Amino acid sequence: MKAVLIQTTCGSKKEAQKIAQILIEEKLAACVQLTKIKSLYTWENKLCVDKEVLLSIKTKKENFQKIQRKIKENHSYDLPEIIELEITNASKSYLKFIEGNTK
Repeated sequence: MKAVLIQTTCGSKKEAQKIAQILIEEKLAACVQLTKIKSLYTWENKLCVDKEVLLSIKTKKENFQKIQRKIKENHSYDLPEIIELEITNASKSYLKFIEGNTK
């Protein structure tokens, strides 16, 4: 099993909580952490500064497509960030936790 961290951001705590809960209930993710952040980016040639919620989703690599689909189905952004980062080092017990709590 290859473990990965998938990141996305949401514009509200309510939306972030909803997406996180869906991923956990459907066993697509073992753990989702929600963190309040400030994001600066350019959108339609304008500088944007927004308060967002970052979701750090721990899962198996094979679940990326399903998670991406769930995020897009439940997200309010036209173009949500959905990126995958490979977990290259982790304790064996934490990897077992991810494997045991995802399908």
